[in-house]
Amino acid sequence: MPSPGALPAPRLSIEDSFLELLAETLEAMDIAARSQFLQRYFRTCAQLDLRENQSLQLWEEVLTRRRELTQRLGLPVSFKSVLVEVLTSTGLIQLPVILEYQDYKKLQVNAVTDALTGLYNRRLFAESFEKEMNRARRHSLPLGIVILDLHRFKEVNDRYGHPRGDEILRAAATTLQKSLRTSDSAFRIGGDEFALLLPQTDAAQALALSRRIETVFAETLQPLQLAFPVTMDHGIANFPQDGDHSDQLIHVADERLYQLKHANHSRASESAPRTAPPPLAVQEPIPITTGRPAEKPAASDFEQATSAAAQSLTSQTLPKPAGSAVYAVQRKAERVSMTGTNAYAIIGDNGSRRARVLDLGFGGVALEMEQPEELPENLVAILHVPILPPVRVALKPVWSRRTQEGTMRVGCHFIS
Repeated sequence: MPSPGALPAPRLSIEDSFLELLAETLEAMDIAARSQFLQRYFRTCAQLDLRENQSLQLWEEVLTRRRELTQRLGLPVSFKSVLVEVLTSTGLIQLPVILEYQDYKKLQVNAVTDALTGLYNRRLFAESFEKEMNRARRHSLPLGIVILDLHRFKEVNDRYGHPRGDEILRAAATTLQKSLRTSDSAFRIGGDEFALLLPQTDAAQALALSRRIETVFAETLQPLQLAFPVTMDHGIANFPQDGDHSDQLIHVADERLYQLKHANHSRASESAPRTAPPPLAVQEPIPITTGRPAEKPAASDFEQATSAAAQSLTSQTLPKPAGSAVYAVQRKAERVSMTGTNAYAIIGDNGSRRARVLDLGFGGVALEMEQPEELPENLVAILHVPILPPVRVALKPVWSRRTQEGTMRVGCHFIS
């Protein structure tokens, strides 16, 4: 029993109870295991990068100092207080700050997150880009990068005010978060500039995703009823085709963004009435000179169709930017080959028929069916292709052909 008039022993806090248990546990460990644990412990709790022997020596100083203070005061001394005193006296930390774990994690999140949109910020973009580049090099995998910005965003701020501009930015962030896979990352890298990192994604897949983002963003903005269209333009670059370093890929993506923005919006402003919004940009990326020859994509069955509708999709020539190489601009409805993927389509409302997707474009799709059959003038299908979620579309068959293997290939246009 304590003697009359003696001070009661202070009740230990949760943190000190933990440290008491930690000290008892460490005493039962051998030197090697204790050193390894303490090295990780100091790295986690105090952000100190110490060697194992330094960590062990520091812990011994904490224990010795605690015994001295306890004997001098006649009361148990807080482990946490002694730990902070030793770290400060040894010069390892100059300004001790004690944080709850939840507050510490919140600070970590805030350091890499854009406050307005909730997307990752430019600082984390640079760090993540280097990590993904190293992973892509090590495993010989493709890596896609997309730079995006908002066309006519400044006009929104000038006409409607910055609160409405903030709504546009949040809508852009929501669009990106909805459109990406779990392995992809979206960043806000400037005022109205965004970036995407797409691991294991080639140029065709990056283009398909970028076009989907444009469409979804336009739909997201419809409830705001703006007097003019605000669109999300994109520039795409891929490792290793367009460069071996992050700064090269960013340069290529920026150049393609600028050229597409200039070509699409200049053409739209010349052809569309002032009161009507220009059409969504669906032009293929213009290649940038990177020291590698441009590869001409192979023609697909859908491109070889001779229907009047398909023939209307003719090549167009864009103005040649100063100082750039001469490249042929691909057609607006260039198809992306689905060869080597598991892309397929479920045909009909009852889902009784299944077809393989051969290629896919902004204007249509080519299918292959196991058994030749008569198709209606219009049909409904659910497409399952990489990058995109399952999408229900209305199709109009425009050509069909029997193959030597006995299957039937059908080219279809999307019906608006």
